[in-house]
Amino acid sequence: MTFAAPREGFGLSLPDYPWNAMAPYVRQASEHPDGSVNLSIGTPVDPTAMVVQEALTEAANAPGYPTTQGTAQLRTAIVDWYARRRAVPDLDPGAVMPTLGSKELVAWLPTLLGLGAGDVVVRPTVAYPTYDIGALLAGATPVAADSLEELDDETRSKVRLVWVNSPANPTGIVRSKDQLAAVVRQAREAGAVVASDECYAELGWDQWDSDRGGEPVPGILHPDVAGADHHRLLSVYSLSKQSNMAGYRAAFAAGDAELMANLINSRKHAGMIVPFPVQQAMRAALDDDAHVEAQKDLYRSRRERLLPALRQAGIRVEHSEAGLYLWGTAGEDTWTTVGRLAAAGIVVGPGTFYGQAGEGFIRVSLTGTDERVDAAVQRLQSL
Repeated sequence: MTFAAPREGFGLSLPDYPWNAMAPYVRQASEHPDGSVNLSIGTPVDPTAMVVQEALTEAANAPGYPTTQGTAQLRTAIVDWYARRRAVPDLDPGAVMPTLGSKELVAWLPTLLGLGAGDVVVRPTVAYPTYDIGALLAGATPVAADSLEELDDETRSKVRLVWVNSPANPTGIVRSKDQLAAVVRQAREAGAVVASDECYAELGWDQWDSDRGGEPVPGILHPDVAGADHHRLLSVYSLSKQSNMAGYRAAFAAGDAELMANLINSRKHAGMIVPFPVQQAMRAALDDDAHVEAQKDLYRSRRERLLPALRQAGIRVEHSEAGLYLWGTAGEDTWTTVGRLAAAGIVVGPGTFYGQAGEGFIRVSLTGTDERVDAAVQRLQSL
């Protein structure tokens, strides 16, 4: 069988993957006599809880196709988790679904919603770049704004999807109930869907550290935010961070039941199905709060060591009240800071990856082993 040569112009014209630009800095840091400390991407490094591993193993004999909408047991676990951990009561089990990690849904949600040319997708001014990529994949237009009030009338009339990210990556900003409710009101007036990326919600610090007497991080489905129903609202969540399940690609979404039914139907056609053993592992993770609390204690300890060391090194940390990152600036060009830290054997994330408003900033992840975090602290103190 022969195939015709591809026509000129095939392929999407997407921006280069931003992390490729980090290669020379990673090489430079690796030349440090004691090895590099990579605090850039934020991939979990601690073991996955045994309760999760055991559930995966027990479900390994899975010869049949899994369900796109998730098993009844998994959907019940998601509903119970929202009630217990996110103060969202009486969630409809039909209004939840598992996803292949949260990035997959972020990238494909505009397409699954039927967005295209002429439609606008709004994302925060400093934001995870996949929000823009998802809009571009659908042929829609990404626009950076923290409120629809920042947009002119013509642009606002074209808004079909509003991304909220609270706690935010990379800044760690947490939106209050009142702020979230304002977004919901504005989006509903514009006829747009609100998708809230909440995957760091269990990792609140300072005033948002519920394990230390603080207020729980609010979510888009909370009754004080959503109002009487979840119309046109989606909460997107991931177990990658709180349960060290990044390698499982384990996430889920919940919200508007009618919207969810359409998403599930489209995902059935596209074969976007979470494997059955992973669904079982997700159920076990959601039913067990102890491992989440233990992991948070590890991250809190690392944060308490890195924060003063960064400040001592002349880096002013801003926001960072929740999540896995410290967002800071040394008052200079982003890449100058990245280069100085690479020379000390420390790899950090450039703020410019997260939009124009990130210029001058760096993102430092808490996802290093205790030994590597201690090495970073010593090097920062030497600076």
